[in-house]
Amino acid sequence: MTVDGGVGTLTELSSTSANGKSVAGSQRIVVVGIPAFNEEKTIARVVLLAMENADAVVVCDDGSTDLTAKIAGSLGAIVIRHERRMGYGAAIQSLFRRAREINADVLVTLDADGQHDPTEIPRIVKPLTDGAADIVVGSRLARDAPLQAMPWFRRAGIRIITRLANGRSNGDPKDGQSGFRAYDRRCIDTLGISENGMGVSSEILINAKKESMRICEVPIRCQYGNGLKTSKQNSLAHGLGVVTSITKLVVEDRPIMMLGLPGVLLLTVGIVFGVWMLQIYASEHHIVTNIALASISFIMIGFFALSTAITLYGIKRAIEKIHK
Repeated sequence: MTVDGGVGTLTELSSTSANGKSVAGSQRIVVVGIPAFNEEKTIARVVLLAMENADAVVVCDDGSTDLTAKIAGSLGAIVIRHERRMGYGAAIQSLFRRAREINADVLVTLDADGQHDPTEIPRIVKPLTDGAADIVVGSRLARDAPLQAMPWFRRAGIRIITRLANGRSNGDPKDGQSGFRAYDRRCIDTLGISENGMGVSSEILINAKKESMRICEVPIRCQYGNGLKTSKQNSLAHGLGVVTSITKLVVEDRPIMMLGLPGVLLLTVGIVFGVWMLQIYASEHHIVTNIALASISFIMIGFFALSTAITLYGIKRAIEKIHK
């Protein structure tokens, strides 16, 4: 990973605004982080508008093969370069690290493809400066969000994925996949992030809830259509990747419920099939192969699931004790 470009030194950014004005009436240092991959057509506009509404702009060029990094650096953005494509989540992690180095009070993340409007940054930041939230999510699905031409399948996918991540809770953001967000100093310094893919959006909210961080939504505009390509991935592949990440996170968080209970159920079914097979053998003196195979399969899968759940639970408890 290499670094190009810059907006002043880290010391300068810690003591004065890069554009000479405060953001949303706040004396806090507001840094905008932009993950980017092959966005040479849109990055200039996004960076320029972001610089008008923040104290510094950091672009993480995630292995682009075009002029994304050069354009961003020439406009005065701090540019972090990944030599190869590592994923959206890895770019978000790099932006959080740089925000800590800059000593940022607020980190705003938004996409480089032009779908988010950087002029809305002050609105996203305001709940943080008012002390009303620790994380602000710019929501495309909030009740007061402007009507927009979001494809129906994307809207449905966002709702399903957000519901999976939120579980039964009704107080969580309706748009858990929005990349337009603001994080306060506590989040920047302490929020744990490990996902390298698109599942990072859900991981952040899940981990924030564990830390009792306050999350709120602000309605945002979002541009679709007009030749704007808002994803580098096939929608189905994107959705499956996020669901896989969420499943992994939920299993790691609740191994007994997600693996242990199904494991016990499968073991029970396997034992029932085994008893049935023995009864048939006792009365007819022959083994029914299908029943025997079903019994062995259920018992093996159930045992594996249960042992994995116990192992994960033990690891989770050990980690919790270490962090106490």
